Amino acid sequence: MKTPMMFVAPPAAAARAHRLHAALFAGLATVAALGALISEPVHAADAAFPSKPLTLVIPFPPGGATDVLGRVIALRMGKELGQPIVIENRAGAGTIIGAGYVSKAPADGYTLLLSSGTTFTVNPAIRSNLPYDPVQGFDPIGISGRTGLILLANQQVPVQSVKQFVDYVKAAPGTYSYGSFGSGTTSHFAGETILQATGLKMTHVPYKGSAPAMTDLMGGQVPFTVDTVAAAIPQLKSGKIKAIAITTAKRSPLLPNVPTLAESGYPGIDLDTWLVMAAPKGLPPAVRTRLEKALAATVADPETKAKLTAQGMEPAFSSGAAAAELIQRELPAMRAVAARSNITAD
Repeated sequence: MKTPMMFVAPPAAAARAHRLHAALFAGLATVAALGALISEPVHAADAAFPSKPLTLVIPFPPGGATDVLGRVIALRMGKELGQPIVIENRAGAGTIIGAGYVSKAPADGYTLLLSSGTTFTVNPAIRSNLPYDPVQGFDPIGISGRTGLILLANQQVPVQSVKQFVDYVKAAPGTYSYGSFGSGTTSHFAGETILQATGLKMTHVPYKGSAPAMTDLMGGQVPFTVDTVAAAIPQLKSGKIKAIAITTAKRSPLLPNVPTLAESGYPGIDLDTWLVMAAPKGLPPAVRTRLEKALAATVADPETKAKLTAQGMEPAFSSGAAAAELIQRELPAMRAVAARSNITAD
């Protein structure tokens, strides 16, 4: 029986191999150490978030419904985060200016957007070129609530109901106008939907936000507007304007005496707008979670909830994931409605 042969490296070769293994091990250890050094500040920064004031961009002018609601949310959410949230109004172009600005901001959680479905589902449905992607350009933080849209008239117009509104406008086709809080906004979309359903012909007058539209409605410069319940409630309570109908399927608990368009002979109309907080795409998960929890706590706070309700909003938190699903679900539906009704803002 032969004894198996064994290969034994020469002493010099063994020494070189030992040195090679030692060097390789040292190199791997160095890489691991560097990785730890690099990642540690990132994780530390995420854990310390926020370490400075945040900016909440509202793509509407001061005084409008979104601005008022945004200030209520920012005040409480800032307390939840331990840092103030500064409101920055970047109005214009149907929320495009503000939304485009936020989508290009650093994805660090310090620049946020508070906007409506106008930004995420209506603009993409009626505009061919946007400076932002409604799905890929943002990380939704959550939905803070919803508000219906309402057809309003100034006190000089002899109209009290949907039937009277239709008869009044039909008597002089193309003579009357209606205002919205911006071209390509949810109020514009709702207005055109009403015209399609009723067969009326009216001129659309876009404003840069709810506040100027409401001012002209009260002053008689425009006979009708479509706006949010949130924007309309203060003026309705003062008696300066009147409500004709609401666009949601059910009456608003905030305005129980205002009929829906559906119950007034135009079934199938069910439009509302929701308030979404979003950040630029690529937000660190820890930061996103921190913001989402702060928004949820804000909406759940009894005092804040009462303030939001008083402003015409129905507070109800939905997660960032739920907001993303809503956007993806409503976007094709809005595009289909826009195509059928030939609604475009280009």
